[in-house]
Amino acid sequence: MAELVFFSGTMDSGKSTLALQVDHNHRARGRRGLLFTRDDRAGVDVISSRLGLRRAAREVTAETDFEAVVAHAATEDGGLDYLVCDEAQFYRPEQVEQLARVVDEAGVDVYAFGITSDFRTRLFPGSARLVELADRVQVLQVEALCWCGARATHNARTVDGIMVVEGEQVVIGDVAADAGVVGYEVLCRRHHMRRETAAVASGSDRGQLRD
Repeated sequence: MAELVFFSGTMDSGKSTLALQVDHNHRARGRRGLLFTRDDRAGVDVISSRLGLRRAAREVTAETDFEAVVAHAATEDGGLDYLVCDEAQFYRPEQVEQLARVVDEAGVDVYAFGITSDFRTRLFPGSARLVELADRVQVLQVEALCWCGARATHNARTVDGIMVVEGEQVVIGDVAADAGVVGYEVLCRRHHMRRETAAVASGSDRGQLRD
């Protein structure tokens, strides 16, 4: 039976790398699939990993209808066996529901990859709906690390190097915004709650910060 699987993790945990590996493995066995992404750091219509891997993909917009895409493929291209959906945290909840129906009604496997919570530790709407509907939720086994060496569990947004906890939920990193240069960093819960990024720690007594 087809499945809806949600692979979740923080930044730097290898989500996009695994998405590309999953696609490679299925294609190597003759299965037919499509890659989707939204707001990838490398631009539109591409899935890129921090290891330097990249692959062309379909860009998801607010108007994307996954059921229509699968139905069109069934009549024009011989059908699909699976979808790989990266950056799924940015999908609308209604689109996640479409993915669930693609699994149940069309028998197409869906492998979704995304961050669960934002820089404010609030669930992304798309991720929340995936947790509610997925047949399986898998937390990635590659652990990202906080600057202190502990397991990173939270994503932090910085503006000109200073951690912020207010603002729009979706802002692409490494870009200049009105308020300054936006970046992201993964932290353990303790240092996220303290707002102690690597830049802050470098100007402090690291031994004291680990206490």
